[in-house]
Formats: sequence, structure tokens, C-alpha cells
Amino acid sequence: MGKLPCNLLMAQMSMDIGGAETHIMELSLALQQRGYRVIIASNGGAFVPELEAAGIVHYQVPLHNKKPSNMLKSYRMLRKIIKNEKIDLVHAHARIPGFIAGKVCRKDKIPFVTTAHWVFETGKGLKYLTNWGQETIAVSEDIKSYLIKEYQLPEEQIVVTINGINTDRFSKNISFGSVAVEFGFDKDAFRIVHISRLDRSRADVAFLLVEAFAEIKKEIPNAELVIVGGGDVYHEIIAKAEAVNKTLGDQFIKLTGPRTDINRFVASADLFVGVSRAALEAMAAEKPTVLAGNEGDLGLYRSEKEESAFGSNFTCRGEMMPTVESVKNSILEYYNLKKTEQEQICRFCKKTVDRHYSVRRMADDAEKAYRAVLDK
Repeated sequence: MGKLPCNLLMAQMSMDIGGAETHIMELSLALQQRGYRVIIASNGGAFVPELEAAGIVHYQVPLHNKKPSNMLKSYRMLRKIIKNEKIDLVHAHARIPGFIAGKVCRKDKIPFVTTAHWVFETGKGLKYLTNWGQETIAVSEDIKSYLIKEYQLPEEQIVVTINGINTDRFSKNISFGSVAVEFGFDKDAFRIVHISRLDRSRADVAFLLVEAFAEIKKEIPNAELVIVGGGDVYHEIIAKAEAVNKTLGDQFIKLTGPRTDINRFVASADLFVGVSRAALEAMAAEKPTVLAGNEGDLGLYRSEKEESAFGSNFTCRGEMMPTVESVKNSILEYYNLKKTEQEQICRFCKKTVDRHYSVRRMADDAEKAYRAVLDK
């Protein structure tokens, strides 16, 4: 196929804890192993030390909001980075970085690729603050359809990829003793784990789990709930959790705040509740998974849910919205299964990731898009 590895700039709003950010980190590490020199520009965040320890250069650029002064500063900084680092290709991962990087790439005639990790609001002129690049990578088929419908992108310009999961990092064999001690986990608990960015736009299920927990506790006396993540409603969820804990007489609901060692919390789970990359990471560790989030609720992941889950990239887009009752019932559905049925579900979760969500496949898809723009 000829020469491909080059100097590659990834542009993202921030490298804080989140699904898109983890995707970028795993993709960057995989591409680095293939010979690319990867540089990341973002407003910084919790993943930066890990990236830098792996030899990936990070530049702090205020790409995290559309404040005019930040956008102008980002434009100037990106042009300087591209020149100084001799960048051959730019890959942007969100609307603001895509819009600004698109302007820079057009000016300096740099090949430009974007990834669509989610669907965007298009009203109030926001549609025109978007640049999908010369080639676009979509993380699911439904996002591909959205790009064609809302932005009239040619189908042949879109590469559909997956959220590649590092199955060495996410494994049931990862030790979680350190976090068990730190947060006082009960060694005999049935531990329900939820991992998400706790922003208003993503935290519905965290609130529902807290609200449902007293009822869950009646059916599962040794239940323990661990919520991992931080965000703009974190303190609101803490307040509700403390009220429930007070009623129950102990700290059965535990909130950890933002963490980079989420694989340890995943390994500690008896059941995971969540969506998207976090759900796939739990499945990679052979954890039974209830798929429920801000965009819909598929319930306990089983073979008959596979097609629907694949179609929305495990976000549950288009499904019925979760409720206290639906979340509670999905948890109890798994808990009340025979042990052999539980083990079958766990194996199926692992098999799904092993077959369809490898980091290698994710890197191959990115290279397909890179080759298309570099060949042009």
C-alpha cells in the first residue's frame, strides 16, 4: 500500500475523562505503535500525563469553547504547531476543534480528517460552525446516517469505525484492591458500578440509580452502588446519595469523582450500568451490562439486543427512555438469573468486544481515512 506513517496532529476540546477522549488516547497509542508521530492539541485534562508518559507531545490550546478570543488564539496556535512540528495531517474530534482546524488546514493546505463521536444540535446557525473535513470517520452507522441527512455529506466520504477497546487494560483479572480500600468496598457486596461524565447532558442514569437504590436494596440486601465520574451535576448527585445513605443507615452509595483508573472500578463490578465506550469496557472485562443512558434504554445486554446495540454504537439512541422502574428491573433481571445463565451473559459480553471492537480495527479505519486524504 505504500508509505503512510507521518506527523499527525489530533485536535480535541480537552483530554479530560470521557468516551471520546479515551477513544483518542487509545487511537493515538495504536498509531504511535504503527510509526506515526502523534501530537495532541487540546485544553488539557486528566489523560495528559498518561499521554506524555507514552511519548506523545501535548499542546494546551483553548479549543474547549466558542468564545471568540479563544477561537482566535486557537487558530493562531494551531498554525504555529503545524509549522513547527511539520504536521502532515490534522485529525479533529469535535465541533469547535473541527471548525478551527478546518480554517487552518484550508489556509495552509494541510490534509484534514474529522471524527463524529456523537450527533450535534444544528439549529441557530450551529450547522455552519461545523467542518467535517475532506474525509469523515463516524463511530456508528446511525451517526453516518445523521451526517448524510443533516449535512448532506457524500456517503463515500464517510468511514464507519468503532470504539476500539484495549482488552489488556480492561480485564476481569485487573486488581482492584487499592480502590476497594480507598472507598471502603464491602468484600461481600453485590456491586453495581456506573461510569460516566456527570454533566447534565449525560447523568440521567446516575440520578435514576440513586433514586432506585433503596428499592433495589430491598431485593438485593448486599447491594452496593459505585458511581465513577465528575461533572457539573456531581455535587447534586452527592447530595441525593447522602440522603439515601442516611435513610439506609450506612454508606452504601459511593461516589468517587473523576478517575483515570476506571479499569479497576470496572474489575470490581458484579454488574455494570451505562452506555457507549464505558459499557464496552465493562463488557471487555466480562461484566454483565445494563445499557441505559441519556438517549435511551436497552436493558440487560443479551444476544437478542446485539443488532440494536450495534446500530447506535451502544448509546441506545432511539430506544425508550430509562426510568427508575426500568433501571431497577434490569438490575433485578440479572440478579435473579441462575448462575449458569449469568455466566453465559458474561461470556457473550466478552465475545462481543473480542469479535467487533478491537483497537486494531479502530486504527485500520483511521488509516483508511488518512490514506484517502493523503492520496488526494
